[in-house]
Amino acid sequence: MKSILVIGLGRFGRHLAQKFLEEGNEVLGVERNETRADEALAVLPNIQIGDATNEAFIRSLGVRHFDVCAVAIGDNFQSALEITVLLKDLGATLVLARANRDVHKKLLLRNGADHVVYAEREMAERLAIKYGAKNIFDYIELTPEYGIYEIAVPTAWRGKSILEESVRSRHNISILATKRDGVISPLPHPDHVFSPDETLMVMSSHENIKKVTK
Repeated sequence: MKSILVIGLGRFGRHLAQKFLEEGNEVLGVERNETRADEALAVLPNIQIGDATNEAFIRSLGVRHFDVCAVAIGDNFQSALEITVLLKDLGATLVLARANRDVHKKLLLRNGADHVVYAEREMAERLAIKYGAKNIFDYIELTPEYGIYEIAVPTAWRGKSILEESVRSRHNISILATKRDGVISPLPHPDHVFSPDETLMVMSSHENIKKVTK
């Protein structure tokens, strides 16, 4: 479980907060507009109303204690940029930010953002899984239920072969490739022995992946 701060609870922010919660994380939302905050209560019970461009307010949140801080503001780039700078200045570990234009993305990255996206729902879901789920390093959605994931080798699999672990029949997971030191080896042989210093590119349902990575 991770601690997540989501600033801006418009459509993108609400989707992002909801997916983080579904992944079992603790989420605090921040919104300056009371109407938006009220609308977001349906999916996010923990919300503070305040101006995130105000240094004193941001400082009061203790941003350095959050694993991820997401700036989900899309309608006011100046505010998003100011908030991104404040978060980094106050010790935020990982800052995700939203951009609508290439030049905005460049400016956000130059001023403290660790990752910038062009947003909406599909990207919100991918980020929530990638940064909020334990032992999942990347994710591509195929359908609402199935996707391709890059995962750490589960502890129980280490030292066993694909055949020994009966990955497909026991876990309903198909191994597409292994990855070690940035090198991808597709379609590993059933005799391949799992190593803790590699990651796996797999295809399955999200529920199956959650079971083996928890």
